[in-house]
Amino acid sequence: MTDKDIRVFSLSTCSHCKSTKKLLSECTVKYDFIDVDLLEGDERKAILEDVRKFNPKCSFPTVIIGETVIVGFKEDKIKEALGL
Repeated sequence: MTDKDIRVFSLSTCSHCKSTKKLLSECTVKYDFIDVDLLEGDERKAILEDVRKFNPKCSFPTVIIGETVIVGFKEDKIKEALGL
């Protein structure tokens, strides 16, 4: 199992985001996620600035596993980054 920090920037309505969260749950890893579309005002702006640091296109999901950034639902890359 990984001891890396795992963060997911997602949208609550995005099917790829849901698939990504489901995959991480199935891999029984602990992860934090933020549904950016549910944030408002300055909080949303601050998070979007964070996302742009990792993914300039600011598309979702943006998954950060340790130092690895994965954009989109890429099951193989996610599992690889988790060491599975």
